[in-house]
Amino acid sequence: MPLTTESHDSLPYIDPEPNPQTRSQISTLLTSHLPADHTITPHPSLPTFPSPTFSSLIQAELDRIEAKQPLTAIDTTRYEALEAPSTPTDPRSDEAKPELLNAWNSTLQKAYASSVYLATRQQNLALLERFGKNAWLVGNSQLEDILRGLERELTVAKGEMEGVNRSRKGAQEGVRGEMEGLEAAWRGGVGRVVEVEVAGEGVRRGILERRRGGAR
Repeated sequence: MPLTTESHDSLPYIDPEPNPQTRSQISTLLTSHLPADHTITPHPSLPTFPSPTFSSLIQAELDRIEAKQPLTAIDTTRYEALEAPSTPTDPRSDEAKPELLNAWNSTLQKAYASSVYLATRQQNLALLERFGKNAWLVGNSQLEDILRGLERELTVAKGEMEGVNRSRKGAQEGVRGEMEGLEAAWRGGVGRVVEVEVAGEGVRRGILERRRGGAR
């Protein structure tokens, strides 16, 4: 995405409107003086922002997202439907089959986790039902305040820009007569120089012809 945006045409107001070919030549000339990365490189007058620093955990998470690897930090199987171990038990199975005891302990731990998760979720849903509407409305109100502030800043910036353009136009319109007079004088001067050169060329040819005639 380019860092610079298109701006309005800033050519002088008193100059005639250039045709598409002239405008293309002007754009090409301006572009030739700009670096190749001028659309993505910040302007030198902009302040330099410090490089962000993240903790090791945040950096590891950013690296995971950049590598497009799945998130494995949370064991979601604890919140899935539980099934009791299929092996039947008896009063002596704890000592005879310790792996069965471990399976029941694991299932019981998952049941506790699911119970806490569901209880917390029910509590959060109750809080959301009670306070969610007001929190949503307050959030919207804060966003509207921010939007109104940005719109005010935009209006001020547009007003300043229009003021600068009006000042530029007034200054240029104030010297329109002088510029047109100077341009007419320049054109007249150039025309007279051309006339003098043409007359000089005629005199030179006449002298050469007379010399050739005298040589005969």
